[in-house]
Amino acid sequence: MNPIDNYLYSQKESYQSIMLYVRSVIHKTLPKVQEKFSYKIPFFMHCKKPMLYLNVLKGTNFVDIAFVQGILFEKEFPILKNYNNRKQVRSIQVKSLEDFNEKEFVKLLELACSQLEKSKKAWFL
Repeated sequence: MNPIDNYLYSQKESYQSIMLYVRSVIHKTLPKVQEKFSYKIPFFMHCKKPMLYLNVLKGTNFVDIAFVQGILFEKEFPILKNYNNRKQVRSIQVKSLEDFNEKEFVKLLELACSQLEKSKKAWFL
């Protein structure tokens, strides 16, 4: 098994189900996106730049779907939160699959993908 699969399958339930489902939506929406295991978590790369990553932060009860350039989308997508005062990363915090709005997530994915294509680099702050 590759490191990303190991990470995802080692998560306790319901985090595992959420992450596997989100991963499938990402690949269905953006088939050319590449996965990379970095900083001990799965990243999803577009144009060789990090677009988003999945994580379960210690002391929390949600899966953090973190968009690297999320600060650019937080007005249009109020579901994006600034957890822990991150400079540019904004995330969707999913506690259960029932809370996950796939249609809104797909719109956000498509926007993040097109923005990353225009960007010279993913981290700008």
